[in-house]
Amino acid sequence: MTDLRVPDAPADLPRTLGALRASGHEHRTVKAELRTNLVARLVAGEDPFPGVVGIEDTVRPQLERAILAGHDLVLLGERGQGKTRLLRTLVGLLDEWTPVLEGSELNEHPYDPVSVWAKRQVATHGDATAVGWLHRSARYGEKLATPDTSVGDLIGDVDPVKVAEGRTLGDPETIHYGLVPRTNRGIFAINELPDLAERIQVSLLNVLEERDIQVRGYALRLPLDLMLVASANPEDYTNRGRIITPLKDRFGAEIRTHYPLRLADEISLVRQEADLQAQVPHHLLEVVSRFTRLVRESTAVDQRSGVSARFSVAAAESLAASALRRAAITGEALGVARVGDLPAVVPTLRGKVEFEVSEEGREEEVLQHLLKRAVAETFRARLGGVDLAALITRFDEGTSIEVGDLVTSEEILRRVGPVEGLGRIVAALEGEDSGGESPGIVAACLETVLEGLYLTRRISKDEVPGGGRAVYGGA
Repeated sequence: MTDLRVPDAPADLPRTLGALRASGHEHRTVKAELRTNLVARLVAGEDPFPGVVGIEDTVRPQLERAILAGHDLVLLGERGQGKTRLLRTLVGLLDEWTPVLEGSELNEHPYDPVSVWAKRQVATHGDATAVGWLHRSARYGEKLATPDTSVGDLIGDVDPVKVAEGRTLGDPETIHYGLVPRTNRGIFAINELPDLAERIQVSLLNVLEERDIQVRGYALRLPLDLMLVASANPEDYTNRGRIITPLKDRFGAEIRTHYPLRLADEISLVRQEADLQAQVPHHLLEVVSRFTRLVRESTAVDQRSGVSARFSVAAAESLAASALRRAAITGEALGVARVGDLPAVVPTLRGKVEFEVSEEGREEEVLQHLLKRAVAETFRARLGGVDLAALITRFDEGTSIEVGDLVTSEEILRRVGPVEGLGRIVAALEGEDSGGESPGIVAACLETVLEGLYLTRRISKDEVPGGGRAVYGGA
């Protein structure tokens, strides 16, 4: 879990304007900070956007160029492509600590006060003006565009409390600043920008071009120093709204995101994001990843809405939950997911996919079919070169094996009995460092072999009424 606490500033940092000048500190804009620190990361060979999988050769170079050019940017892509995660990594390219005028609502740099209050502080106290330090984690602001978002939320409005205190309406200090100016000298992100009402989008035009804000009828000019970033879904399918043309023109870069292009990246993403409460073998994570990719490619699914990475993450977590349930009920010491747990996961995923109208009523049937294809593809990819003739012969001679969601791993191993080449099977499915000595892993591998042989029509399978159990037998 991410630690959201802001650390305390080091005690040796300058605490007055005079001490800051004496230290040799130089003022840089936000975009200059980002550019300098990104170049340093690139020179060191470090990943500037840690935790974002599968963008190394596509999105990442475009994003790096946009930052180096000093552009505000929009990430355009379907749901669940990691747009918000990617935007949040940008804060890691800011300086760890930056000086601000103590008490400033706008995070003003001591060398460059912009508000009436800040200029008065510096004029009054001179080199004794108090300086605070802001951690980069506190320099990121974010707003989800919702129908009730107002100009006051983003930019600001008159504060009636300050007016009631005796200030006149013409006094700029009666303004309550919105989220954008309060993120001055930082990065501000707007998620799902097209959902923002067009009249509200207009309020951002000055921020992007003139770098100032307008609040009602005030003669106010506050030169803001920030990077404005946004995420959006492709306009060809969102019926909720659109990005107005003048606003699109003011963003320096529009970058298309995508789902992982490689199966290995899809698996890495699931492994990174899923909170697994029991052990899920590597080959089953591959099944889940292949399943997700098949759903994205299916003509039965509305591809304009996309199939989020959260689909595969939820599938893996539900798979682990099924294993944990079995361990709790049967008393197994360690819950290990098996291929027989997969069908029960499908109903929980139904709400994460938008289907074509013609498929109404067949949603779960479609998903179950695609899941079987994913298992078969994994079986062929992993075990295509492994000799399973001895196991098939046993079924041809009349052997039958019952499996089920409440059958323990030890019981499956007992029912299957000795298997010639078992070590090769486990290594092919799980890798050489698979920990194949675990009964749970071995049982999971054997059940995958049985299901794969059935799906490739080399043995038979009968579902036992009542659900959760099946019997494999000879073809």
